Amino acid sequence: MSEAGSRGREVRVPALGDYKDVPVIAVLVEPGQTVAENDALLTLESDKATMDVPAPFGGTIERVLVKVGERIAEGSVIAIISEAAGATAPVAEAPAAAPESAAPGAPAAGRTGDTVRMRRPELADTEAPAARVDEPAADVLLPLVVLGAGPGGYTAAFRAADLGLKVGMIERAPTLGGVCLNVGCIPSKALLHAAKVIDEAASMSNSGISFGAPSIDVERLGAWKHRIVSRLTSGLNSLAKQRKVEVLRGEARFLSPHRLELKHEGRTTVVGFEQCIIAAGSEAMTLPGVPADPRIIDSTGALELKDIPARLLVVGGGIIGLEMACVYHALGSKVSVVELSAGLMPGCDRDLVRPLEKRLRGQYASILLGTKLAGIEAGPSGLRVSFEASGAPAPQEFDRVLVAVGRRPNGRAIGADAAGVNVDARGFIPVDKQLRTNVPHIFAIGDIAGAPMLAHKASHEGKVAAEVAAGLKRAFDARVIPSVAYTDPEIAWVGLTETDAQAQGIKVGKGAFPWIASGRSLALGREEGFTKLLFDPETHRVLGAGIVGTNAGELISEVALAIEMGADAADIGLTVHPHPTLSETVAFAAEAFEGTLTDLYLPKKT
Repeated sequence: MSEAGSRGREVRVPALGDYKDVPVIAVLVEPGQTVAENDALLTLESDKATMDVPAPFGGTIERVLVKVGERIAEGSVIAIISEAAGATAPVAEAPAAAPESAAPGAPAAGRTGDTVRMRRPELADTEAPAARVDEPAADVLLPLVVLGAGPGGYTAAFRAADLGLKVGMIERAPTLGGVCLNVGCIPSKALLHAAKVIDEAASMSNSGISFGAPSIDVERLGAWKHRIVSRLTSGLNSLAKQRKVEVLRGEARFLSPHRLELKHEGRTTVVGFEQCIIAAGSEAMTLPGVPADPRIIDSTGALELKDIPARLLVVGGGIIGLEMACVYHALGSKVSVVELSAGLMPGCDRDLVRPLEKRLRGQYASILLGTKLAGIEAGPSGLRVSFEASGAPAPQEFDRVLVAVGRRPNGRAIGADAAGVNVDARGFIPVDKQLRTNVPHIFAIGDIAGAPMLAHKASHEGKVAAEVAAGLKRAFDARVIPSVAYTDPEIAWVGLTETDAQAQGIKVGKGAFPWIASGRSLALGREEGFTKLLFDPETHRVLGAGIVGTNAGELISEVALAIEMGADAADIGLTVHPHPTLSETVAFAAEAFEGTLTDLYLPKKT
């Protein structure tokens, strides 16, 4: 490093080990930006690894002398930085750590195409990072902090720990697992299983087997659900201890780019970090003008299962609302659903929703579509609800109202702006393919990083963010992310939908197989389902799929893999599927498109 006149100091590329002529894939700073010592200036990428080049001292960027796409080597001048007042000139350049074949979690080096871990100097051990200029003093200092312990958060924390980083994981709830495990996916699926057993037992009366009306002990049912959740949360505690992940409890907000304020039981702790992965999730949305009354609940309240209301109104005909409607109907509630849009489950192809809607109309008291909730009046005998629409029914009284109108990301609840992190108007935090925010050492994953707001998306993003934080060459590049509604019947879809294809003017070919021709489906007494696949009409590659019927959520993964692998209709149809199964309907749908199906007679295409 040498003097550059009175304006600033040159920053040069440190030693790169055996790497020479390395391309720049990202420039992370711009003139006028203030950086602290060790803040990433740019990212380099070899055929085996990525590496952030850190600032050797703090100050203000005067000039950036490289561009994305340029190739640089050890000693290349990359920027001019005016030093922060009081900064001490370094005695010598700190060389970047050379790739180590024995780095935890990294494959052996030396083979073309291997990804090796190129550790940044400040992450080379598990010691706490040094305090930073102009930031609050920290009570706890960690190389990596994960904010949130849901499926994305704990996956990120555990993966980072496996790669050798010292990790702290912050969680505001008493237990790990986030919304999904504690008050979302897992408890709802437990209750949906109970509902399925009740419905199947009742349906067997048509086949000569009668069980009589079920006797439901709400307290024991709730305890069974709680045991399932407890087993999983205790398992996460054990995994955190085994990996030496430090769990910090409390509500956290950013104070600065490298500090978080943590409040718990009246105490405040300042947590310092080198890198942070935001996995703060989302919360249930509310409706304006709805009175505060314990009989008006969200999905969390519905899963508490305090009692079984005689009359339940579900506001919102999306996935969450319909899943809970299925549970309470099976348990004995008289259920009504009101949905503002013209159809149930907006965003899903109408043909997939049709069998579900037909079944629900035969079971529920009413399904009001294109109807707005106009108001709720809380009275001693119930909740008087009025509706607004052409031909809307008269006000009705309910014992409980479940508001399930979507979820809102928590981007604005964590003070991200104090760290310089961009948050959009809806509360989402934009990220790149490496899950980095606009602040390079801060990542965001899961619900807070954008739709779809699904646990399985969050966990995959968590792994990628952790691996990038550890210096690995990774990116989140999923072609498709499947969606599942665990209603009865289940609905699952992945990739391109017919609705989107029509809206975007994309030509598709379709192959469909009705489950009324499936021996397995008939044996289950459920013939209303079908499987459809969408293909590129030129290449015959599968573009998307939709399945409605029993266990549709289990079947959709085959098509997700087919899309990721670039499979065509012949690949699916020629794959031998076991018989009789529901999975063979996927092959039959591909054969229907190819014109090779023998299980139905389909007129030849002209």
